[in-house]
Amino acid sequence: MCLSIPSKVVKIDKERNVVTVDTMGITREAGLDLMEEDDVKVGDYVLLHIGFIMNKLDEADALESLKVYSELVEKMDEQERQNLVEEDDNCPNRGR
Repeated sequence: MCLSIPSKVVKIDKERNVVTVDTMGITREAGLDLMEEDDVKVGDYVLLHIGFIMNKLDEADALESLKVYSELVEKMDEQERQNLVEEDDNCPNRGR
């Protein structure tokens, strides 16, 4: 199963059309190809799927979702936590 965990945009590389996001303490890059130009800003919360930003989230909604995820991951060991956050990399629908 692929989960889409709210991620915060921490850096934008317009030349490469990618952003760096923070997903519960893990950073990774995500493509902006599916978003309108200049729609995503540093500090925005977004949802990713197969390595691309699919949409932006309201900050309050993102923080509430992250609170629920945090409660879940508190019950997991470190490897399970890492797998949960990085599951996007192994998603069977990943198109790259």
